[in-house]
Amino acid sequence: MPARVGKALTAVEKAAQNTKLWCCAAGTMALFGGRRGRRAAAGGLGAVVVAQVLCSGLCKQLNDRPRPPEEWFPHDEVEDRPDSSSFPSGHTAAAAAFAGAVVPAWPVAGALCAVPAAMVAVERVWSGAHYPTDVAAGAAIGLASAALVRSTPHLLQRALTG
Repeated sequence: MPARVGKALTAVEKAAQNTKLWCCAAGTMALFGGRRGRRAAAGGLGAVVVAQVLCSGLCKQLNDRPRPPEEWFPHDEVEDRPDSSSFPSGHTAAAAAFAGAVVPAWPVAGALCAVPAAMVAVERVWSGAHYPTDVAAGAAIGLASAALVRSTPHLLQRALTG
């Protein structure tokens, strides 16, 4: 992979650490997007919370998968890896959750969010932090979290009017 691409991936991943990128995107949508932007921002952040609870609070506690071997990666990014379980990718789960929840509320913004979300997923494998299956599982958890957050109001309404 060309060095410029690797640097771009790293920059996006660093912006996404601790959900900073998604919080900034949500703030921008809420500030400038009117009602649709506020709905998209709230859904995106709600999905990120659900995804993080599922990944870090549950899945990583049940799995103790080691990170990929450092010798597989001929660059210095591999030195900056977390010590937690490799499975699943929490960064990818948060990215997929945010983009997946924004798309139904505001398709154009969701499509724009999908670009850095995909970059985060690629970077997690490229940097040696995760195996591809960790990233795939993180994406699945993120998309499931988005679907759950999207359907929660309807489920609650049905339960209350039952």
